[in-house]
Amino acid sequence: MTLEEVHGQQPMPAGHDWMQGAGTALHELLVSAQRRGCLTAGVYESAKLMNVDPDNVAFCVLAADQEDEGDIALQIHFTLIQAFCCENDIDIVRVNDVGKLAAIVGPSEESGEPRDLHCILITNANEEGWKDPALEKLNLFCEESRNVNDWVPTVTLPE
Repeated sequence: MTLEEVHGQQPMPAGHDWMQGAGTALHELLVSAQRRGCLTAGVYESAKLMNVDPDNVAFCVLAADQEDEGDIALQIHFTLIQAFCCENDIDIVRVNDVGKLAAIVGPSEESGEPRDLHCILITNANEEGWKDPALEKLNLFCEESRNVNDWVPTVTLPE
């Protein structure tokens, strides 16, 4: 028996339009945040930022391919990051395609080398009043997901 069955709620199928809208919104948010310099990539870099300035973190993305599912150390990091995000009211989603994420975010601007994209944080812009509509859509998506007991929903990025 699942938690949804206990509470009489059914999880929403992944094919709904709102799920596809969340993927598009995540794509838009990542592009916008990178352009504004509000994107932190990497498990260790993200953990350092959350430890130093958790109030500046607006959104978290955890990404893992199928081969990463067996990486116990990565899964422990994900568990700790998820706990920290929940404790600090930071919305969080999972992405199951690191390759699509890499195509959106690209290599490191400093070195041009591929970067660790297992954890990406979107931070608040230095500009006052920056309200990204994609971030608002994703916040609503996360809230709706929590209402059906999906605390870390999985988002599918568009092709």
